[in-house]
Amino acid sequence: MDYSTLAQNVADGAEGILFDGQSLYAHLRAVKDWRGRRGQRYELALILTALVLAKMAGEDTPSGIASWARQRQALFYELFHLKRLAMPCHNTYRRALKGGLRLADLARECEAYVRAWPEVGSEVRLTLDGKAVRGTIAFGDSRGVYLLAAYLPRLGVVLLQVAIDSKTNEIGAAPQVLKLLDLRGKIVTGDAMFAQRALSLLIVQAGGDYVWTVKDNQSQLKTDIEQLFDNQQPQGPGFGPAPTDFATARTVNGGHGRIETRTLTTSSWLAETSDWPGAQQVFKLERQTEIVARQQQRAEVAYGITSLSATEAGPAQLLTIVRQHWGQENGLHYRRDVTFHEDAGRTRDWTVAEGLAILNNLVLALLLRGGQANVAQQRRYYAAHPDVALKRLFAAPT
Repeated sequence: MDYSTLAQNVADGAEGILFDGQSLYAHLRAVKDWRGRRGQRYELALILTALVLAKMAGEDTPSGIASWARQRQALFYELFHLKRLAMPCHNTYRRALKGGLRLADLARECEAYVRAWPEVGSEVRLTLDGKAVRGTIAFGDSRGVYLLAAYLPRLGVVLLQVAIDSKTNEIGAAPQVLKLLDLRGKIVTGDAMFAQRALSLLIVQAGGDYVWTVKDNQSQLKTDIEQLFDNQQPQGPGFGPAPTDFATARTVNGGHGRIETRTLTTSSWLAETSDWPGAQQVFKLERQTEIVARQQQRAEVAYGITSLSATEAGPAQLLTIVRQHWGQENGLHYRRDVTFHEDAGRTRDWTVAEGLAILNNLVLALLLRGGQANVAQQRRYYAAHPDVALKRLFAAPT
């Protein structure tokens, strides 16, 4: 393919590329370049554009990205009016991420771009979860790059991501993330680690709601919920069940040789006596999984608490919210690990690894936008049509 002819399909003028002021390319140009001017051959915006395009096309490492861009150097030469027919080597991409920019600047511009999408502002459900970049963990060490992200599971968009240093954990970093977001009208979900009084209070005071799983890290709260749901048996012969306000919803799903039944029961009674900030309901979630081929069954029970009232979210809605929380693990972390080979990377430079993770979030959001669930297929398409990918980078986020 003659990639030089593809530049004709992308709008440009005599003075250079024509791009919308709210486009992704405009945001990439806004990332401050901290490199010295001496020996600088390529603008930072060009390097970042090549990184995004190559990732959209299926490349995940600096070496692969450099090779992909060099094979399409005629396209970049024509479109960006380069002085010579060449593209950067792999070390140039590494140096740009390591010292040519500030990661906070890159993250801010990428996140600002996706937040401007019309559908993002109206999305309600927000999940919190952390992820280790395992390829950065050196032999003999137990810690590498660890990132906490606020994620919109239905859209596949990371609103904000921060690195967690060795002196803190997800609990300590969560307030930092949430204080930077507009939580009004949002429903924040998290696993049992986030079931903390201070975090619950922060969310409620900011105008949002929370849905937490409760485990032994909040032992008294878990015991109270267990007793509420499990001590409702008849007291003896001639006695009926104790009166309750319980409401129940059930779903049955099959696939991959499994049949999974989820039953969620809610109650508002504990809210009257609990001092947990903002508590309105507690719930019991029972999961029963049948592995058909092996004729095996597995059962587990989980408990939770929420600031949503029974009128705001009944058991069916809570069942959907709780299940959707795992969209961050499946929709974000799994794709970054398996499709983008994030954990397979062997860079020991934490700054480079975090920079690539920021770009992975951005590219995943781009590929998933419009309901395209098959990310691998999308990457193959953009590998063959880099001009289409460029148009997306230059256009307004409508």
